[in-house]
Amino acid sequence: MGTKLYIKTYGCQMNEYDSQKTLEILKQDSTIEETTNPNEADIILLNTCSIREKAEEKVYSELGRLNKLKKINPNLKIGVGGCVATQEGKNIYKRAPFVDLIFGPQTIHKVPSLLKEGNKIQAVDVSFPIVEKFDSLPQPEATGVSSFVSIMEGCSKYCSFCVVPYTRGDEVSRKPDQIFDEVTRLIEQGVSEIVFVGQNVNAYKYSWNGRVLGLSDLIEVCGSIDGVERIRYTTSHPLEMTDDLIDVYGHVPQLVSHLHLPVQSGSNNILIKMKRNYSREEYIEIIDKLLKVRPNIKISSDFIVGFPNETDTDFQQTMDLIEEVKFDASFSFIYSARPGTPASQLEDIVPLEVKKERLYILQKRIDELQLEYSNDLVNTIQRCLVTGVSKKDINQLQARTECNRVVNFDFQNINILGKLVDIDITKAYQRSLTGKILNSEGVS
Repeated sequence: MGTKLYIKTYGCQMNEYDSQKTLEILKQDSTIEETTNPNEADIILLNTCSIREKAEEKVYSELGRLNKLKKINPNLKIGVGGCVATQEGKNIYKRAPFVDLIFGPQTIHKVPSLLKEGNKIQAVDVSFPIVEKFDSLPQPEATGVSSFVSIMEGCSKYCSFCVVPYTRGDEVSRKPDQIFDEVTRLIEQGVSEIVFVGQNVNAYKYSWNGRVLGLSDLIEVCGSIDGVERIRYTTSHPLEMTDDLIDVYGHVPQLVSHLHLPVQSGSNNILIKMKRNYSREEYIEIIDKLLKVRPNIKISSDFIVGFPNETDTDFQQTMDLIEEVKFDASFSFIYSARPGTPASQLEDIVPLEVKKERLYILQKRIDELQLEYSNDLVNTIQRCLVTGVSKKDINQLQARTECNRVVNFDFQNINILGKLVDIDITKAYQRSLTGKILNSEGVS
């Protein structure tokens, strides 16, 4: 019997990418196979996230449950990776001494050797060898028609509320030839959609063959690779939305008409306290430029509600920005202080109930806008990428519009997975659509 591996992933797309790469690294040992059942696993790895408050407590709670499995199976190996591992370091051993290894986001390539390490104090690596990590990644394995490709890691922006620079290090960009090779290999395995990922993905910069390449160059090159039907990227930062990146929307049709561009607040006062280094007016200027190049582009964003001492006026300015930009969707949360960040030292006198009310108001308005956009798609024909079987009905297939809407539709031919099809949208819901495929001639 082989060694069964279970990986539980928390958090962002970068963590999803890291978990997939960790799996690929470990599966180079032919005796290791993945399982979805932790109860039968011989190795359990937690890939953690520390963006939200009390993230480490959730990890310790999960470790408490896993300790019961360890008592049943003393040979079970338990590892903690990701940002909580970096943040907590060897403290994890103090609170959960049964853990066998601890590794940071940049040391996933060292997991095989850490698993073999008998001395637990030595089985800890939360350093930041990002380039070494990129150089050590195995050949990619496609897991569907859409695939993440990491092009950079870390963050050098040091926003006052964010722990990422401390848990993932400063920005480091990956070699272009590694990126192009990974994209080509994924396309050969049937992938149709490439999603470039990074903490600040549009901060990508690399000196190559006598010139400095940016994200716009990667998009242009990958758009010319036969088989690449769609290109997305996440998560971007307003400071890096340069004119060349905006212009690429005008001549690379594979680049979708959807952008996730976190703004965090509509108040200049709060943006200054957050150390975002752009103003509300500069953010709007970016959106205006994008709309001139790609009039049908949809914008989603991140919002932090209840930043220390956010006033009613500050919050109203955020709501006014939402009305002006008409965001299509959002990830929005009440501010939570992260240990070691400058904002965690700020005094805050805004009651929690006020923050909860503001979050409700903001999310309700975003939901209304999202439904309005969905309703606007009814009785239109949308070019969609078929991504798999519907999660709502196994007799249906699922596709995704350019503006990132899921469309469920009847069709029995599974051979259209990864293909672009024309779908007549017949009904809209809050976060999905129902449609009817026109005919086989709409398949490309």
